[in-house]
Amino acid sequence: MRFEYFIAKRLIGNGNKDSISRPIVKIAVGSIVLSIVIMLTAVMTGKGMQHKIREKISSFTGHILLLNYDNNQSQITLRPVSLNQDFYPEFSQWDQVESIVPFATIGGILKTGTDFEGIILKGVDSTYNWKIFREYVVRGNIPTFKGKKISDSILISAGLAARLQLKTGDKVRAYFMRPQSDKPLVRKFTVSGIYKTDFKDYDNTYIWGDLRQVQKLYGWQDTLVGGFELLIENLDEIDAVTRQINQDIPPLITARSIKDLNPLMFDWLAMFDFNILFIIFILVIISAMNMTTVLLVMIMERSRFIGTLKTLGASERSIAKIFLMKAAWLIATGLFAGNLIVFVLYFLQKNYRFIKLNPDIYYIREVVFDIGWSELIWLNIFVLGLILILLLWPAKSIGNISPARVMKFD
Repeated sequence: MRFEYFIAKRLIGNGNKDSISRPIVKIAVGSIVLSIVIMLTAVMTGKGMQHKIREKISSFTGHILLLNYDNNQSQITLRPVSLNQDFYPEFSQWDQVESIVPFATIGGILKTGTDFEGIILKGVDSTYNWKIFREYVVRGNIPTFKGKKISDSILISAGLAARLQLKTGDKVRAYFMRPQSDKPLVRKFTVSGIYKTDFKDYDNTYIWGDLRQVQKLYGWQDTLVGGFELLIENLDEIDAVTRQINQDIPPLITARSIKDLNPLMFDWLAMFDFNILFIIFILVIISAMNMTTVLLVMIMERSRFIGTLKTLGASERSIAKIFLMKAAWLIATGLFAGNLIVFVLYFLQKNYRFIKLNPDIYYIREVVFDIGWSELIWLNIFVLGLILILLLWPAKSIGNISPARVMKFD
């Protein structure tokens, strides 16, 4: 057993029952507990909120859209794309892509006997991936678009249903205009399901229906669609995947990611990372200052002990290691307690969802915790390591203690 570890273990085992530094140590450890709780909560809730909002946006548009290369910046697809593409339905050349499905959108009006609302009808087919959107369906069912007959079923938002006084099973008329026609085209739909994402910009606009309905409204052939919607495995790599896809697809088709389609929203989400880093930096500095005070008090309190070790031939480096080991033990204790509190909070929130948010401001109704085990471990290692590095400066004060001065009255 190394000399420094043996002495540090004895110091930790003896505790501080009659020590002047005992209350200071408790305060310092308490500050570390509070700091790691705030840091982990900030990281986990920030990541959870980013993930949930990005998931909601992608439930409407997918992660990447393949569209006709034009200047159209609206959410309505005016110029079609052919289904006969090398990348559809097979897309083995793109490892990150999970699915690719055709879609088309058209603007229109939903009208009842008392009111009307402007909408965008998004047409999809039987291959559409509903895995993200399924959890937002609050009443009824997601319509299916199988078989040869064009389906008249639609999925609308809870906001539209409330304003138009619609419920599942109700019939509603819709009016659409297409460029080559002066008269509106009328369609009668049946409400199959009602969804709610709390994303009002989308909820107040989007309804979902059969892709063949949109093709027929535009007068397109069966081989023409508005574009292709892609889902990828890792949203953090969306920029690289989008660049790769743009290099592989024909020049008259362009790939646009949800970051390109929603720049303001993703700039807002990116600010979360800066806020989280700022919180971590401030709390680590505060914890380090508290531990610096503790270390200086322990060194002063045990000055005779230090003088004795120097007299017996211990180097200042070895003595500093002893006190840094004890400081590391105190920091680790605080980190363990803080992590335990956060895990309890995570469990309670996941099962009881007692921490609520205003969806009009945050787009979600409750706090969501999300962080990987590797991120969690590295954050704890970073906090422990950085505080110990900052403690190297006060540990140098051991060199100012003279054995002759502190032991002359013994």
